[in-house]
Amino acid sequence: MTVSTGPTDGITFDPYDYDFQDDPYPTYSRLREEDPVHHARADDLWVVSRHADVFEVLRDDEVFSNRMGVSLDASAWNPDAHKVMSFLGLDGAEQSRIRRLVSKAFTPRRVTELTPQIQQLTDRYLDAMLADGPEADWIAELAGKLPMDVISEMMGVPVADRDEVRRLADLVVHREDGVRDVPEAGMEASFALFGYYGDMVEQRRANPTDDLTSALLAAEVDGERLTDSEVMAFLFLMVVAGNETTTKLLGNALFHLSGHPGQLARVMAAPELVPVWIEETLRHDTSSQMLARYVTRDVEVAGVTVPEGAKLLVLLGSANRDERVFTDPSTYDIGRDRDELSHSLSFGTGRHFCLGANLARLEARVVLAELVRRVSGFTVHADRAERVHSTSVRGFASLPVTFDVRSA
Repeated sequence: MTVSTGPTDGITFDPYDYDFQDDPYPTYSRLREEDPVHHARADDLWVVSRHADVFEVLRDDEVFSNRMGVSLDASAWNPDAHKVMSFLGLDGAEQSRIRRLVSKAFTPRRVTELTPQIQQLTDRYLDAMLADGPEADWIAELAGKLPMDVISEMMGVPVADRDEVRRLADLVVHREDGVRDVPEAGMEASFALFGYYGDMVEQRRANPTDDLTSALLAAEVDGERLTDSEVMAFLFLMVVAGNETTTKLLGNALFHLSGHPGQLARVMAAPELVPVWIEETLRHDTSSQMLARYVTRDVEVAGVTVPEGAKLLVLLGSANRDERVFTDPSTYDIGRDRDELSHSLSFGTGRHFCLGANLARLEARVVLAELVRRVSGFTVHADRAERVHSTSVRGFASLPVTFDVRSA
């Protein structure tokens, strides 16, 4: 079979480049229009950018497999990826088995029951942040703390350990300029987290509690249970994927709404708009920008043949701005039609749809609704904001914001 590479004139796709990470959307736009299945030869990546094609790839895990993981990084791209990223590194029956067992413990009810704890954490962080004056670093003082606290609360991580677990998780996703793989510090942080969760699993085996870790160990479906290693892998997935993406969602929500004063005023006057604020943020600038897939056989995508054994990237961030699906997609619009928003691929689709989507939405809803109750407006100081540099998540490491606190 002849492999077509499509046009490549003038398009450079380098997901490790800091300038690209600062603003990938112009590149995405060119890819969609000029080369929707692009071969990035420098890294031998096949890049899919249009919504329809991304959707089809995500729905077909027989041809577009997760067996090598979902990360771009060479050291994470291997058949043992599931040992680190749980069911994200599996397909078919193996994926279904672990997801079914995990779902037995990580239930919608368990997520919903977290609402009071999320509200308490929100109140505590907002109390402290707003008491210190009108300006605060939204990431350092709330968005970077609360999601980890929620996950740690679920897992049973002691309060005294949470800052260190958060620090290690940050190191796992950070990418250093010019380093085209997981940096040494990220590797060391991964080993440290696995060691920590290994000790925690051993403790729960000996003395079960009512937390998620114990529930995972106790989960049983048709006589099958999760092994200790499988529980550890899911905990690692939760702390990296669930924590970081929600932190970025909370930062992106303030950043984009602040840039549109008319829409900001509407949300401040109508708290019922908080859910659509969240959904438009997820569509417009999703935390998870791209996922990798392993191609199991020669396959045609949008008229281009992608060879067996290829590493293929689906660009979620590009799909969510496809002009073929969304009206004026580059515009941030909280008044966007809800039917359009339902086509967002921020949490994926198919059997690998994000298991933590409900938790992320719940956390964002509680935090942002409480913020609207307490402040009449805010201004993000974009000139002083600092972005996270990562191939997997998009958002801020620091976001200075001035808040207009409502009078009592």
